[in-house]
Amino acid sequence: MYDGALATHAEAVPMNTTSPVETDGLFRWPDEGLARVPFRVYNDPQIAEAEQKLLFQGETWNLVCLDLEVAEPGQYRTNWIGDTPVIVVRDPVADRIRVFVNRCVHRGSMLCLEQHGKAENFTCMYHNWVYSLDGKLQSIAFKRGVRGQGGMPADFDITKHGLRELRVDIIRNLVFATFSDQLPPVRDWFGPRMVWSLERFFHKPIRLIGGYTQVLPNNWKLYAENVRDSYHASLLHTFFATFGLNRLSMDGAVEVNEAGGSHLSWSKMATDDAEGTDYASGGLRSMRDLAIEDRRLLKTWPEFDDGITHMIQTLFPNVFLQQIQNTLAVRLLVPRGLDRCDLQWWVFAYEDDTPEQLRMRLMQSNLVGPAGLVSLEDGFIGNAVQRTTRGDQGHGAIVEMGGHDVTTERQSRVSEAAVRGFWQQWRGLMGY
Repeated sequence: MYDGALATHAEAVPMNTTSPVETDGLFRWPDEGLARVPFRVYNDPQIAEAEQKLLFQGETWNLVCLDLEVAEPGQYRTNWIGDTPVIVVRDPVADRIRVFVNRCVHRGSMLCLEQHGKAENFTCMYHNWVYSLDGKLQSIAFKRGVRGQGGMPADFDITKHGLRELRVDIIRNLVFATFSDQLPPVRDWFGPRMVWSLERFFHKPIRLIGGYTQVLPNNWKLYAENVRDSYHASLLHTFFATFGLNRLSMDGAVEVNEAGGSHLSWSKMATDDAEGTDYASGGLRSMRDLAIEDRRLLKTWPEFDDGITHMIQTLFPNVFLQQIQNTLAVRLLVPRGLDRCDLQWWVFAYEDDTPEQLRMRLMQSNLVGPAGLVSLEDGFIGNAVQRTTRGDQGHGAIVEMGGHDVTTERQSRVSEAAVRGFWQQWRGLMGY
């Protein structure tokens, strides 16, 4: 049985004095290790370029869609792994989900432009090269030329020029893909506690009830830090603390997996005891006079038997799952350059929800998202950091709340252990 105990991993990653992607020979990670994060990692284009190769096309599993989106034969969904476009499709012959790089092998044109669809084959609009749904090249327009002139050489073998196919692994409803031939299966890579949480979220059949993409004007790693930072929630988000949805005085924990980059943060609303804290004294700006006219938004029911009312899970590098009361969602963060990223949301319910439960879920969905009463501020704060760090890359952030280590915190969520854990795994894969 998993007991939540984790060793300290702060020294597990070699701390090279020179970056493998240095631009001027002067960049080095601070001597304080994981307790400092140089601002340069958010602003250096060479670091961003290296991330594409070493993280997204390297030794990581990347979420590409939910299996419900490609449930029928020929159904496809397009998405991105870093800056690489991919196609996820249900192969009707093999009845399996395949993932291909969304790029014609001829001249590199994108094959599928639509986000969702159903197809019998993939045809390149540029020169009409046609691929079957198992990625094999089927035909080439004017392969033999016109009237015996031109065309492809006689020795060109179309069987050797199919789409690039990625490895696929599925856990519950989540479809992951990787460029790596060596990476362990998803369950082994994320570890038992992370898998336990995934199976908790998807313990019975689900249905999608909404989705959208939110554009964030900041480097993707700033949002990756934000979601792992449990103690900002009742400081930045006025609504959270004022209405008692999530306070640090509640029973809860911050749990970090062995590699460091994935984590769980959870709390139980019924255990809140603000006495003797900054919440009771009114010392936090989140306790200003604030009221809500329609309190149906706060109406909830016990979602799980464990009593947890708020849980955020991260899966390295860029996947997030949420339970905020009865609002359930998966988020995927896609880098779009140095100072922009797209945050995709899948909002889901369970198939056996009653009409009243579904109505309550939809009502509570107003808590999150680009204009969410809880998460509105997250769309701004990353840009506030991005703008101020761009011109001062010789300094870095202080990440010492809760100490210097990467450990599970069961006594307090006033900790940046999960943020340090993200940088531990990031540095390990990037070679810092």
